[in-house]
Amino acid sequence: MSERSEGPQTGKIVVVSGPSGSGKTTVCDRLRSDPHITLSISATTRNKRPGEQDGVQYHFVGRDEFLHRVRDGRFAEYAEYNGNLYGTPRQPLQKALEEGRTVLVEIDVQGAAQLRKLYPEGMFIFLDVPNRETAATRLERRNTEAPENRYRRLETAERERGTASTMHFDHQVINDDLDETVAKIRHLIAGGETAG
Repeated sequence: MSERSEGPQTGKIVVVSGPSGSGKTTVCDRLRSDPHITLSISATTRNKRPGEQDGVQYHFVGRDEFLHRVRDGRFAEYAEYNGNLYGTPRQPLQKALEEGRTVLVEIDVQGAAQLRKLYPEGMFIFLDVPNRETAATRLERRNTEAPENRYRRLETAERERGTASTMHFDHQVINDDLDETVAKIRHLIAGGETAG
C-alpha cells in the first residue's frame, strides 16, 4: 500500500463499497454521468466480462504486471478478491483530488478499509441489498460466472457485511430501487455530509 501524497487537496473522495450483487457498478455508472464527478478506474487481473472495455470498466492487466505495480507503489490500495487482484491507481486519484474534483471510487470492503486510513476525511458509503435473495437473483441475472462462483461470492458477501459492521462507514444505503439509491447518494455527495 502506498503512502498518501503530500500535495494540496481541494477535492473530495467518495468511496462506494459493498458486497457482490449490491449494484455498486450500476450505481456508479449512473453517478458518473455528473460532469463534476470523476470515476476512479481500478486495475484488475480478472478476465474481461462480455461488453467490458479496457480503461472503461477496469484497466485489465496480467498478474505479474499488477504485482510489479504494487512493488512500485503505484496503488493507493489493493486487495485480492475471489482469486483476482484489484487495485486503485494512486496517481490519477491524487491528481483529480488536487484539481478539486469529486472522485468516485467503487471498491470492495477490504479496499475501503485501506482508503479510510489514507483519506479519513473522505465520504464512505456502504451499499447493500435488502436481503441475500436479492443479491443471489442479481448475480444470477448478471450470468457472468459459474453457479459455484456465484455461491462463493454470496459467502464472501456475508463476511464483508461482518467486516463492514466493524469499520466506520459514514452512510449505509440499501439499494432496493435504483433511481432512489442514485438520488440518495447524489444528495449525500452534494450535501457534503461526512457522518451519518
